[in-house]
Amino acid sequence: MADTVLIEKFQDPRFTVKGEPRATVAYGRTKTLWFNTGTLCNIECINCYIESSPTNDRLVYLTVADVAPYLDELEAAGEHNIEIGFTGGEPFMAPEMIDILRLVLARGHSVLMLTNAMQPMMRPRVKGGLMALLEEYGDRLVMRVSLDHFSADLHDKERGAGSFALAMTGLRWLSENGFKLALAGRTIWGEEEQVAREGYAGLIASEKLSIDPDNPTELVLFPEMRPDEDPPEITTACWDILSKDPNDLMCASQRMVVKRKGAKKATVVACTLLPYDPQFELGETLQEARQEVSLNHSYCASFCVLGGGSCSA
Repeated sequence: MADTVLIEKFQDPRFTVKGEPRATVAYGRTKTLWFNTGTLCNIECINCYIESSPTNDRLVYLTVADVAPYLDELEAAGEHNIEIGFTGGEPFMAPEMIDILRLVLARGHSVLMLTNAMQPMMRPRVKGGLMALLEEYGDRLVMRVSLDHFSADLHDKERGAGSFALAMTGLRWLSENGFKLALAGRTIWGEEEQVAREGYAGLIASEKLSIDPDNPTELVLFPEMRPDEDPPEITTACWDILSKDPNDLMCASQRMVVKRKGAKKATVVACTLLPYDPQFELGETLQEARQEVSLNHSYCASFCVLGGGSCSA
């Protein structure tokens, strides 16, 4: 008897394992343009979707020269006042991070800066640069601090002993100096959303932070993603079944720029979640990347469609 060939899910960009048409998302406008400044990080979390660590340099530091052409493209396309997001790794490890922020803000865009608020951000040169940007550009610079839980125990369980205290030191510095703030938490803990928001609300109140815990853009609670998860595939019929609008998904209005180790140029990928999968690399320019995306990955299902997640504000 011939061996049975098992067909795995999320393989064919056109059809699911059941032969149903796979859902796709067309690109509309640019809501957020992300830049991954490199996968090197000062810490290594237990479950980091991008595998950031002190040794992972698969994505290298971006420079001003890498970023500028994409800002030129936005201007040429008539897309002004765009939210520009920065993620990593830890972005403040990138040597030109302050200069990149200054360029983006000077071009009239707003910045959503993701950081763990730990030692890389607290270096005197970085703090001085941030204060100068704050003075010139005010609340067009939003600092979103990663705080995986409102308790030190659970945050440290994910990020390492003492990381909560260090993050709080950075968060307090940002707050005391008047930066516009947001927090990013995780839903890995199995708590009801309202319970989590109430827990963060207590922390926010005790620290006198200018953050509304009930505002999902000021306190973002991210759906969890794991490489071994097994969510259902998303078909074209799912939009009606789930009452979902594909235009609400990240890949309808967001792209991310990355630079791979050894590459001469940066490239554009479909979203922040899938920097390594070659099927989601869309070209070297934003124009090339303005194309339809097939939801051919488990993260498309678990984070975006079923989880309702989005990395932007």
